[in-house]
Amino acid sequence: MRGTLGAFIQSCVVLLVRADPWRLEDSTSCELNRKQTDLNSFLWTIKRDPPSYFYGTIHVPYTRVWDFIPENSKQAFQESNIVYFELDLTDPYTISALTSCQLLPQGENLQDVLPRDIYRRLKRHLEYVKLMMPSWMTPDQRGKGLYADYLFNAIAGNWERKRPVWVMLMVNSLTEADIKTRGVPVLDLYLAQEAERMRKRTGAVEKVEEQCHPLNGLNFSQVIFALNQTLLQQESLRAGSLQVPYTTEDLIKHYNCGDLNSIIFNHDTSQVPNFNNVTLPLSEQVTAQEIDSYFRQELIYKRNERMGRRVKALLEEHPDKSFFFAFGAGHFLGNNTVIDVLRRQGYEVEHTPAGQPINRRSSSRPASAETEGRPWSEDHHDESPPLEPFLHELPHHEEDQGHPLDEEPLPHLLLPPDSLELLEKAERKMMKKRRRNKQKKQRHRHFNDLWVRIEER
Repeated sequence: MRGTLGAFIQSCVVLLVRADPWRLEDSTSCELNRKQTDLNSFLWTIKRDPPSYFYGTIHVPYTRVWDFIPENSKQAFQESNIVYFELDLTDPYTISALTSCQLLPQGENLQDVLPRDIYRRLKRHLEYVKLMMPSWMTPDQRGKGLYADYLFNAIAGNWERKRPVWVMLMVNSLTEADIKTRGVPVLDLYLAQEAERMRKRTGAVEKVEEQCHPLNGLNFSQVIFALNQTLLQQESLRAGSLQVPYTTEDLIKHYNCGDLNSIIFNHDTSQVPNFNNVTLPLSEQVTAQEIDSYFRQELIYKRNERMGRRVKALLEEHPDKSFFFAFGAGHFLGNNTVIDVLRRQGYEVEHTPAGQPINRRSSSRPASAETEGRPWSEDHHDESPPLEPFLHELPHHEEDQGHPLDEEPLPHLLLPPDSLELLEKAERKMMKKRRRNKQKKQRHRHFNDLWVRIEER
């Protein structure tokens, strides 16, 4: 899931960027193609029988990218027996573990640990966000039952109990552009929902602690630097003296255009802004470089190595199953990727262009004449019906649109519930909903991951 922190939403909606390496080709020069053979692919095939797949996701609303995902990538998902994400999106423990990880030690508050000036600026900025949020929300969001006060409390509630690094990430996600996208599952979450609805086996290659602890590993001076830079940027944006250098819209455009530039997607994958800016004084540039190097090592390279080893173990444990591994795209691009780890272990992994047929032959399917030319028996315990349509493509799905929320939605994990009491309430609701779903026909379920936006039916 991924990304990082199997729970960060797109906390890098606004990135502080290097003047040169981040001065990428103007995204408007890319012509978006909807013809299947012209689409670009983030799918890789692990060549074995049956084949397995790596798929590079992006932490934005799935509706913004779905039409540009090649059909063979969607088919690979539908054909696979088992779908793995970075984190377990269905386990309530994921919520509580990440929430605990974000909190200051018992009895401490931000006011006690932050320099007075930074604390006051932070409080002032959050007051500004709360004031502006009603004007940021769309009519569609209101029509679906999302309201500004609730949304602000779900994202920023209990902020005085959070560790400064998590507050920095929270502030990065409290932008008008980001708020307008709340209410639609990010791509990772949508795939998790669909895997569950299609009755596929699901799992995770990481634990919450493995994603959470690196963030808490920054020393205090580095954290204060990062928070201060984040506030400076937001204050400049409010004053109109700074133009957003790189936005989520740019990220979406590069993804839809199939830009395999690792610089772009490594920051989406780590979910941590890049503070290295040539306008900083030399001493601060050194600090920024240290932070960037630390996160690149801890949230990209070390995770890639660990994830690759666990993918290998899963493939060896289930040689007759087809896996679909959906991780942040940055884990497959650049140097020391998950793919590199698998190749070093002797696996053949190839990029799969759009339009290339998916090999449906599987050693786990009977090779009898009775089954030749038609799908394997649909009542097989481990198989879901082949090529089952995605939920939003079903005709009846339109009937469910526009209904207000019938219960309190669960917030994504980067921006956890506004209190531990609310967390417990959310977990009780999750369990209640699971019991209710057993008695009803299959319905769209709520999930959380580390990059999830508040989700509604």
